[in-house]
Amino acid sequence: MTDYVDDVKKYAKKVNEDAVAGIVRHCGIALRSKDASMVSCSQKPELDRVRDSFLKKKLARTEDDDKLNKAIDDVCEALGRSNKNKSRVTFYYLLAENYDQLDLFVKKSS
Repeated sequence: MTDYVDDVKKYAKKVNEDAVAGIVRHCGIALRSKDASMVSCSQKPELDRVRDSFLKKKLARTEDDDKLNKAIDDVCEALGRSNKNKSRVTFYYLLAENYDQLDLFVKKSS
C-alpha cells in the first residue's frame, strides 16, 4: 500500500490514504497485472475505458465526453506524457480528487 501512497504523493499536495486504499480495493485483481495496473495515455481505447468505466460509472459524472476527456488529458499532463508507467491508482486518485469525490473510496465507519 505504501508504494501507491508514495506515488500519489508525487502529484497530490495532500494525500488521503484511506481514499488510496479504497481505490486499490476498487481496482482489485487488475493491479496484479503489470499492464492492467498502468494507464497508457497514448492508447485512445484505454482512455475511453477510463472515461466510461471510471468517470461515468464509478464517479457517476454526467458531463459531456469532451469535458471528461479534458479531465483525463489534464491527468496525463500532470503525470508527464513521457512517463510510460502511469499508475492506475494514482491516475484514478487524481481524477477523483479533481471532482472532489475521494470520499467515494473511503470506508464508512459502522
